[in-house]
Amino acid sequence: MQDRDLVVGIDIGGTNTSLGFVDRSGRLIQASSLPTQAQDSPEIFAERLFQQIEELRTALPSLHHLCGIGIGAPNAHGCRGTIEQAVNLNWGETVDFVHLIRKYYDLPVSLANDANAAAIGEMLFGNARGMKHFMVITLGTGLGSGIVTDGRLLCGASGFAGELGHTTVDPNGRQCGCGKRGCLETYVSATGLVRTSRWLLAKRYNPSPHRTMTVQEMTSQQIFKLAAAGDALALEAFDRTARILGMKLADAVAHLSPEAIFLAGGLAAAGDLLLKPTEQYMNNFLFRAFRGTVKVLPSGMQPGESAILGAAALIWNELASSKQPDH
Repeated sequence: MQDRDLVVGIDIGGTNTSLGFVDRSGRLIQASSLPTQAQDSPEIFAERLFQQIEELRTALPSLHHLCGIGIGAPNAHGCRGTIEQAVNLNWGETVDFVHLIRKYYDLPVSLANDANAAAIGEMLFGNARGMKHFMVITLGTGLGSGIVTDGRLLCGASGFAGELGHTTVDPNGRQCGCGKRGCLETYVSATGLVRTSRWLLAKRYNPSPHRTMTVQEMTSQQIFKLAAAGDALALEAFDRTARILGMKLADAVAHLSPEAIFLAGGLAAAGDLLLKPTEQYMNNFLFRAFRGTVKVLPSGMQPGESAILGAAALIWNELASSKQPDH
């Protein structure tokens, strides 16, 4: 039986870490997860991660060559191989995470922030196949963005290029977890949508099922359900969210001129409730030369698999670029 080439894709979150074995075509062969336990040291986490990988490896259905490891993580610096000042990880200022993983595996390791991993995943396995200029916007608790120009991930001089979520909508606006005020992600994200809905409840008098909900019950999923059922307040919350996102995407298009912008993450599951008005507002705000040149599209990767596939795509892309032999 011929050995199968596989990589490990790992997505590190503040609460949970997901991982899986992925082949060259983007097929997820085996997957698992473990609690991140962010209060522990990165060394303890790396050891637990190694044990989980090896446990999952024993369950693989066939012979294989492990070619490398791709990792998506918050505040990851791909060029340095470090995770720096990650808000939800109690790991201090800077952790050389690639070095920690190489204590267990003598393999190529590729690290990037989760939005950059999503962009490479979209290029290799999603709806951006064949494109050289595009953006991926991840809409979850916050807003992340990954930018690909001329077929390459844009990292910039600092290594942190593409932080669209922390561009300013209103300098006197909502408090952001980063310490600034008025960041885009405080308006356009799952939590931003909830904040908008609460603001509308205080400003409007029309009846809505929102008014009977507790703070815990008012989630982005509930707002989506109400909007889909025609609730005026929920629809206005989505419209305001789409308008702000469209405005900021128009700015991004003026800088980057992408072929397409892909929306991914939990809030993007709202589909046309968000996609269509966002594209319309973007075109309204665009400089005339760009109008009609950029599509706003859904991600082509399955929500339950996209984080692992994006991380795996990082290392597959690196291996293909360097033509590095498999280990």
